[in-house]
Amino acid sequence: MGFFDFLSSIAPYEDDAKTITRMNLRHEMILEPLKPEITGRRVLDLAAHDGRWAYAFAAAGAREVIGIEGRAELVERFRDFPDDAARGRVTMVQDDIFDGLEKLVARGESFDVIGILGIFYHIMDHFRLLRLAAALRPKLMIVDSEFAARPGAVILMSRERTDKDLNAIPQIAGQTRAVVGIPSPKALESMADALDLSFDWLDWEEIPEEYRSPIADYYRVGEKRRGTCLLRERA
Repeated sequence: MGFFDFLSSIAPYEDDAKTITRMNLRHEMILEPLKPEITGRRVLDLAAHDGRWAYAFAAAGAREVIGIEGRAELVERFRDFPDDAARGRVTMVQDDIFDGLEKLVARGESFDVIGILGIFYHIMDHFRLLRLAAALRPKLMIVDSEFAARPGAVILMSRERTDKDLNAIPQIAGQTRAVVGIPSPKALESMADALDLSFDWLDWEEIPEEYRSPIADYYRVGEKRRGTCLLRERA
């Protein structure tokens, strides 16, 4: 049994057991240990997709979760999630994440925790995102992303189709292939340091080898590998 097992009754997860297993493993590794820092806190989930991580933050004890997602059809899908207390603490907002962040900063809002889960390698303005997020005064930012396997502080540029709901949304009207950048771990660390944030990387080697198949991108050998970094206010 895993947290995201309920997704099996929601389209398009009904026939996608591998994705549910993957989500369960990521939830156990990323969110479970952070429950003490989430419980009772206000959380912002950027590029929230259909609200799956926003719902998980609420179920982990967050008092309020705001999810910003650029695709209206994904925001609409959140209505299919369990109608319970956790869903009641989530507000899904359809907006570009940068526009949404700008609006929150302009209103002087603040969040205790910010989830940057699966979006950091689908953008080009990485430092702008972190700078805006930091302006909301979070105590914790969770960055789960693909990272370029490079020793220095570099960002590998690429392009990806915008018609896939796990990719970037169009950056300009009518765009079919967005420009994105995959940062190296050192690049993220350099940006965090510039914002006076500490950084701690989760050790995905803790997952036994026999369970790694659904999360193979965290162990990939080659040009890029997925990883998770926790950014906090520097003491």
